[in-house]
Amino acid sequence: YKIGDTIEAGVMLVGPEVKSLRAGRATLSEAWAGERDGEIWLFNCYIPEWQAGSHAAKFEPRRPRKLLLHGKQVRELIGQITREGITLVPMDIHFNERGMAKV
Repeated sequence: YKIGDTIEAGVMLVGPEVKSLRAGRATLSEAWAGERDGEIWLFNCYIPEWQAGSHAAKFEPRRPRKLLLHGKQVRELIGQITREGITLVPMDIHFNERGMAKV
């Protein structure tokens, strides 16, 4: 395999997902990113439920999560996926210096 380019993208999360992610409990081993409805989404990323949360704060651990990119980046990636058949593979999930979740 060859890593062509690396892009850092924000991840749209709900409150308990952030707490679980900060505890270091996320898994990217089977995760991948792809196009859905003209946007880039992260699929099959496992972020377990936050055990200390209330019942109203439950979420699906493997739900698709929207990746936050600039419009030009989204168009370029969708073009590369459709024309060249590239695969988007998340390699790391972390918090930047401002405390924002990034993939």
